[in-house]
Amino acid sequence: MDVAFLVPEAYDIKPVMLKLLLAQVGVGAVLTVVLWSFFGDVAGYSALLGSLVCVLPNAFLALRLAVPRRDPGARALVRAAYLGELGKLALTVLLFVLVFTLVKPLSAAALFAAFIATQLVTLSGLLIGREQI
Repeated sequence: MDVAFLVPEAYDIKPVMLKLLLAQVGVGAVLTVVLWSFFGDVAGYSALLGSLVCVLPNAFLALRLAVPRRDPGARALVRAAYLGELGKLALTVLLFVLVFTLVKPLSAAALFAAFIATQLVTLSGLLIGREQI
């Protein structure tokens, strides 16, 4: 089994992560502006919050994977990815709870539309492949 893609020295994923995060921010910003201009303030800031609920946990995961570790091997990278995914999930849940409890009025449709659209940027990046990014 070829595990070279797991070893940071074999493939530097930082530029890919940065491009994906910037693309997520871009999609979130465009969707926020479009919804704000067509549907008003509530839809606009709801879309902005939905995008942030997606981007912030993804940035946390990217940082977990990008920071240098004492052990540069594949095992340490897998551990960092595992803990990063757990942290990302916990942050996502926390941010959704905060948004739904603290923000009134809120457009759930705009919030989830922006979250899903922003999340699809990651999927599209994976489908395109690292050679294209």
